[in-house]
Amino acid sequence: MQQWLNSVHSLQSLFRYSEQIYRKGVPETMEFFAKPGFKFNPRFTDENATCMIVGEDIFVMLLVEKFFKTFTKKEICYTSKNTEAIVALAVESREKVDLIVNKAMEYGGRESKKPQDHRCMYRRSFEDMNVRLWDVHVWQKI
Repeated sequence: MQQWLNSVHSLQSLFRYSEQIYRKGVPETMEFFAKPGFKFNPRFTDENATCMIVGEDIFVMLLVEKFFKTFTKKEICYTSKNTEAIVALAVESREKVDLIVNKAMEYGGRESKKPQDHRCMYRRSFEDMNVRLWDVHVWQKI
């Protein structure tokens, strides 16, 4: 994980804390994200949720579906059919982009788009084990 944490410059999101629904249990979700090295805050982890540490002030709350429903009156989006959000990570190099996406695929994720090189930005995307979309990119000097 240290490689991931050292490479993360920002999590592009409207919120400091992001809630994501996970239909797999908390232990399975933590196992998936722990393999590439993410850490979790035990203070905010129980059978309903876990707090994944992405950076110094960047956290992602991963909630099981039943618990997530207590936060909203709206219908829940099923990501196997629809997209609810894309979590974007900006990293420091092309190699880090490839490292993160390759690790995700190695541990059960799936590449969601082919790599894209727009000269000023290189990006790749993957779906995690719960079909959530993650975009990893680097801004390149041109």
